[in-house]
Amino acid sequence: MKQAAVGHQLFYDPVLSGNQNISCAHCHHPDFGTSDGLSLGIGEGGEGLGPERTPGKGRHKIRKRIPRNSPGLWNLGAKEIHTLFHDGRLSHSDVYGNGINSPAQEWLPKGLNSLLAAQALFPLTAQFEMAGNVAENEVTGAVHDRIDKGWPIIAKRVRTDPLYGQAIVEAFDDVDTPNEITIVQVVNALAAFMALEWRSTDSPFDQYLSGDTTALSPKQKKGMDLFYSKAKCATCHSGPLMSDQKFHALSIPPFGPGRTRQWDPYARDVGRMGESNRLEDAYRFRTPMLRNVALTAPYGHNGAFPDLESVVRHHLDPAVSFENWAEYDANLPPVPWLQGADFIIWQDKLEMQRVRSTVDIRPVTLSDEEIGNLVAFLYALTGTSVEEPPFGVPDGFQP
Repeated sequence: MKQAAVGHQLFYDPVLSGNQNISCAHCHHPDFGTSDGLSLGIGEGGEGLGPERTPGKGRHKIRKRIPRNSPGLWNLGAKEIHTLFHDGRLSHSDVYGNGINSPAQEWLPKGLNSLLAAQALFPLTAQFEMAGNVAENEVTGAVHDRIDKGWPIIAKRVRTDPLYGQAIVEAFDDVDTPNEITIVQVVNALAAFMALEWRSTDSPFDQYLSGDTTALSPKQKKGMDLFYSKAKCATCHSGPLMSDQKFHALSIPPFGPGRTRQWDPYARDVGRMGESNRLEDAYRFRTPMLRNVALTAPYGHNGAFPDLESVVRHHLDPAVSFENWAEYDANLPPVPWLQGADFIIWQDKLEMQRVRSTVDIRPVTLSDEEIGNLVAFLYALTGTSVEEPPFGVPDGFQP
C-alpha cells in the first residue's frame, strides 16, 4: 500500500514530464474512464483536461496529435496480461535477455516488478506525450541520444524532492537512502498504484458469474447469449480478461498522424506490423479488454467510433460501416495548424484500399433489437464500485 500511495501522487504530478507541464492523469483520468474522452489525445503542450483540452498556444503549443487513442487502465495489473499497447510493442519475451521485449531493447532498466511497470516508462520518453520537443528540456535531449538516457534525469527530480525521496525509501526495501532511488522505484510505484486503483471485478456480469442470476436484466442476458454465440464477440474477447491478447484487422477508418514507422513516406498506421516488421501483421491491432468498456469512449485504436452502438455495428459489418463513416464521427479538438493533415490519408486511394481489404472478421447479421441487447450487456461489464477507488484524485491536482 505504501508503494501505491507514492505512485498515486506521482501519477497526478507533472514532475515526470520533460517540461513539467503534463502528468499521466492528463491522458488517463478517472472522469473519462481512465482515458481522455478524445479520439486522438492532446499531449505535451496542451492545456486543460478531457474533451475540453486545447492544443496550447505560442511556442508551447503542440506539434502533433497523439497518434493513437488513449487506452483505459482497467485491470492492467492482472497477471494474465502478457502483451501491452495497441501494436503489442511491449510483451513478455527474452529476446533481449531481460524478460521483456520493449522499445528500450537491451537498455531496459533492471528491477522492474511487472510488465505494467515497464509500460509506465515509455510515455515519459515519448516526445509528444510527456517528454517534450528536442531542445526544450534536458530529458527529451537525453532521450534523443538514447531512450534510456532520460530516465535518470526524471529519477533525480523525484529523489531530490524531500517528500518523494523519503516516502520511496519507506515504501521500498531495495533502497536505504534517497540517493539510491532510480527510475525503477518510480515506475514500480506507478504500477502498484494503477494495479490497485483500477482493479475492477465487481460488475453485474462478474456477479452473475459468481452465481447471482438476478445480476443481469433480461435484456442483458439476451445480449450475453449473443456475445458468446451468434454475434461471435467471444472469438476474440475471450477468457477472464475478455481479450485473447492477439492482433486482428477490423478495417477501422484511418485518420490523424498515425504511428508511422521510420521510413514511412506519409501519415499512416500499420498496427502490429510496425513492431513485428511482418507484412502479414499490417493493419492488425491488439484486442482490447472489455471491463468498464462503457466508460472508455471513443473506441478503436484511433477512437474512430463515438459510442458502443457504432463500434458494435462496425464489428458486425466492417465494409458497410467504413463506407458510412464520416469525419465528424471522430472527436478531434480543433488544431488549426494540424487540421490539414488530419484526414490526408483519405486522399491516398491505394492505402485506403489496403485498409478496407484487410479484415479478419466476417459480417454477422443482427436485428436492431439484438444490437440493443448486445450493447446492454456491454454496459453490464461496468464495475459497481468504479466511483469509489481506494485513492481517488488528489485535492491538489491541477488540470
